[in-house]
Amino acid sequence: MPQDTAEQLTGQIAVVTGSSSGIGRAIALELALAGADVLVHARRNRQGAEQTAAEVCRLGRQAHVHLADLADPVEQDRLARAAWEWQSGVDIWINNAGADMLTSDASQWSFDDRLEALWNVDVVGTIRLSRQIGAQMKQGRGGVIINMGWDGAERGMGGDGGELFAAAKGAVISFTRSLARSLAPNVRVNCLAPGWIQTAWGRQASLQWQERVKRESLLGRWGTPEEVARVARFLVSDDAAFVTGQVVHVNGGFNHG
Repeated sequence: MPQDTAEQLTGQIAVVTGSSSGIGRAIALELALAGADVLVHARRNRQGAEQTAAEVCRLGRQAHVHLADLADPVEQDRLARAAWEWQSGVDIWINNAGADMLTSDASQWSFDDRLEALWNVDVVGTIRLSRQIGAQMKQGRGGVIINMGWDGAERGMGGDGGELFAAAKGAVISFTRSLARSLAPNVRVNCLAPGWIQTAWGRQASLQWQERVKRESLLGRWGTPEEVARVARFLVSDDAAFVTGQVVHVNGGFNHG
């Protein structure tokens, strides 16, 4: 029988990169609600990370904040070490952090500069952290890794943004499938592929984008960070013990019409 949600992850240690806001924060809180202690990561948004950590603590779980720029391999390595040392191991690792190309100054950068930023954080950061933590999990008590893809990576989307995100998230999806083979059977590795999720950019998107979202989802609406988080919680729980090497779309059903 499935466990009660509040007991699913009791005693487990989780790390959620990019959890100072948005989907990352929702995942951190969902895992805490299910019983996990959570390391909260941000690049430089300490206030947001501290807010997430405070909410984790209000749920009765332990929290720790670590700032690291995941475009820097040295900072990646420091995060991996600090996370492992915090509670003498990690059971759940969520590679949610991604370079913000939509709401930051980066939206005005050249294509080449945006490609470099996305590649360094979303691809190289995910690969290096997953390999380091995965190897330690495999040698120890096992664990679960979730990487963050994008539902548009497999079907494509026109324009600079579509090309950039499809290239980066397509690489993450392919890497996830291969890493699952490398780390089986001790460590499960899956990829979440969200569609139109209403984070900060979605809340300020133009009417044209709002209409596009409704048109492209079979459910006719934006998804929420909390809906992605609930799928993440399922994937890291024992209820998904026979699920690995999969790409799980959380997009309300893409409307091809």
